[in-house]
Amino acid sequence: MIINWYGEGCFKIQASGVTILTDPFESSIGLTPPRFKADLIIKTLVGLPIEMSKYRAPETEAAVVVGAGEYEVKGLEISGFLLSRESNEKFVKSAYLVKTEDLKLGLLGHLSEGLEPNIVEKLEGVDALFVPAGGKPFIDQEALAKLIKQLQPKLVIPSFYKVPGLKRPTADIKVFAKALDQKIETQEKLTVKKKDLSEKTTLVVLKV
Repeated sequence: MIINWYGEGCFKIQASGVTILTDPFESSIGLTPPRFKADLIIKTLVGLPIEMSKYRAPETEAAVVVGAGEYEVKGLEISGFLLSRESNEKFVKSAYLVKTEDLKLGLLGHLSEGLEPNIVEKLEGVDALFVPAGGKPFIDQEALAKLIKQLQPKLVIPSFYKVPGLKRPTADIKVFAKALDQKIETQEKLTVKKKDLSEKTTLVVLKV
């Protein structure tokens, strides 16, 4: 599995011959949107009413996963969980469990509060956990660190933190790393193999 980050919650995840794009964004946020052909787009935050065509990259025929439910796309098994305490009549937030190859990925997306117990149970022990690490308007870094210790993922991959060019205010990754008591070692991309994973939780910071 190969993982690249484009800023905010936008990742390119390549596994089992499938290219996944998470939370694509517009250039108005100050960053450069990704330009590649995706097989699957996963959205963790959508406005209501949901317009599926709005989330499709115009140059692709990518499948789109939005909201709670069980999905199977090109051999991938995806479970979507509604973040009911954070959703309202204007938008819906979701977390996801993605099973691909022999790996399990947890996507916390735009999480602002702690996870509900039933979702915690589903995500415990995932191989890689993608988390919003920049603080407000998302979950506090200290609270996030406690949640991570509860879930015990092998890898923690942060998102939604301060990077050059981003127009919205958010915290530096150093704040989250300190809360998690981890060192920062940045990588251009991450290659994940099940056999190479440690039982100890490791923070992986990717460059945009």
